[in-house]
Order: sequence, then C-alpha cells, then structure tokens
Amino acid sequence: MHIDVMALPQPLGSAAELARNTQAAGFSGLLFTEAGRTAYLTAAVASQAAPGLELSTGVAVAFPRSPFVTAQSAWELQEATGGRFRLGLGTQVRTHVVRRYGATFDHPGPRLRDYVLAVKACFGAFRTGKLDHHGQFYDLDFITPQWSPGPIEVADPCVDIAAVGPWMLRMAGEVADGVHVHPLGEPGYLARHVVPKVAEGAEKAGRRPSDIALIVPAMTIVGDTDEERNKERELVRASLSFYGSTPNYAFIWDEAGFEGTTARIREKQKAGDFAGMAAQITDEHLARFATESTWDGLADKLLDKYRGTATRLVLYNALGDPERLERYGEVAQRIRADS
Repeated sequence: MHIDVMALPQPLGSAAELARNTQAAGFSGLLFTEAGRTAYLTAAVASQAAPGLELSTGVAVAFPRSPFVTAQSAWELQEATGGRFRLGLGTQVRTHVVRRYGATFDHPGPRLRDYVLAVKACFGAFRTGKLDHHGQFYDLDFITPQWSPGPIEVADPCVDIAAVGPWMLRMAGEVADGVHVHPLGEPGYLARHVVPKVAEGAEKAGRRPSDIALIVPAMTIVGDTDEERNKERELVRASLSFYGSTPNYAFIWDEAGFEGTTARIREKQKAGDFAGMAAQITDEHLARFATESTWDGLADKLLDKYRGTATRLVLYNALGDPERLERYGEVAQRIRADS
C-alpha cells in the first residue's frame, strides 16, 4: 500500500520545502487538491525539489481546461517525475464550473468519460503524431510537431477520476486507471459500492479490477492524550460537516445508519451556522468515518480498515508542524512495511 500526504497547492516559494519534507518523512508521495491555486504548478515545483517522490492531482477540475491542455500538463509532469505522476480529474459541481470557471457542465458523467478518453488519445498523439478522437463532447484530430511535446521515455501518466455514485464508479472501472474515493468513503461504503461497481466497469471493458487503483483518503484523530485527541476531533467534525452538506452524498450517511444527516447539516448551512453544521456530526459519526488512535496504534488501525482494499491511502490531515509530519511519516513507513 502506498501512503500519500494530501495537501492544498502551495505558494510556489514554499512548495519545494513541503516536497522535500514529505519525502524525508518516508511517504510515498504528495497528492494536491485544487482550490484557489492550481495543482499543476505546485506539482511542477515539487517534482524538481524531491526527485523520486510520487505526485498526483487529487483532483484537478477537468472541464475548464481542454483535454489537450490537461494532457500536455500531465505529460510534462510525467517526464519531470521520471514516470511518477498520476493525473487525477474531477467534475466539481455545477455552480463552480459554470459561475466560477465559465465552463460547460451539462451531462457531467458522460462528459468526464469522454474527457478521459480524449486525454488518453492526446497521450497517444504525443508519441505517434496522429490525433483522432471523436467522442460525444470532444473532437480532436489536428496536431503538428511544433504543437506536440513529443515522446517521453516513460509510460503514459495514469489517469484517475473522482467518483462517488454507481454510474461514475462503473465508468472509472471501464476507462480510468484509478478512483479517487470521497473523504466520506468509510469501509462499509467501499465494500458496498466502490469495489463491486469498479469491478463491474472493469469486467465490461475486459480489464482486471486489480488494474484500477483505489485511492482512499483517511481522516485521522491521533494523539497520546485526551486533550490532543479532543482538539483533532473537532477539526475532523468540521471537515465531515463540510463534505456531508452535498445532497449527492446523502446516501453514504444514510446507508451507514445516520439517516437525515445531510438535511440537518444543510439546514444549518443555509442559516450561516457553521458551528451548528459541525454539531450535526456526532461522536458516533466520527467513530465510523474517521480513525482515532494513539500514535503507536495508528498504523495497525489503518491497516485493519484498509488493507486489501486501498491501493493508495491518503492521509488527509498529516500536515502541520515538522514534528507532526515526521510522526505521520513513521506511521506511513510502518504501514508500507506491513501491507
């Protein structure tokens, strides 16, 4: 099992130090989400600062960028990392895509499927000089040598997608190289939905389910004293309430035995009551959707939950001061040794 650190993209002046510290701590790689800063630029700096560190976007927003532009960025990062880059893509939600990016969002699932195939067609074109993709949403059939980055000496980048519902999970198994599981993805959800639906898609496409990486984030509450764990517990409670406010994810709460959680969170959200949102996440929620432990016991707890399922385990809240990163690095090394 590979163990990554999840990070927001950094100011470019600090990205190099983050990459070096992550590598020195013993992690497999860094996974960059995308928010106010782009994941690609931070990954580029990290690739030069920490050779050998595995890097991925987790996830970059697809639709505001053309498939060709995305393919170029991924290609250059794959070359810069010596074949250690994974391109993670997601749809985001309609409001962000339409009102913030000014892009098209209609039919997001099928559009993302076509997008992934278009990106992979571009990879092929960079090697052969021939581009011929005609899908439901993207038509790409023109490339000349001066507009191609050309072949590289390593394999094409893996293309992973964020998926939650059954259709997207099956689609990931059919055309993607990996699935970014949602942070609400507790083990029961993985067993009920992720593993079987990805397998269905893979088998439909004549692929082996084991060929599709399952990239699973883990929220942790860790400390050797009650005071330490209580502080972390409240931070995780707030994170879960943020993610749990999305209506499309309500079924995850419901199936885990917490019916109506999303509705209660959204009621507080509409009132601007952020403390009230977090208060909807009980200690019972935390016990199911996070992993709580002392430092010495954390590796075993994570292995018990995710061994045999997760290909890459992404530690959601490992960053902080250097000592914290080092301690999480020790946990990462134990998991890698025992998995």
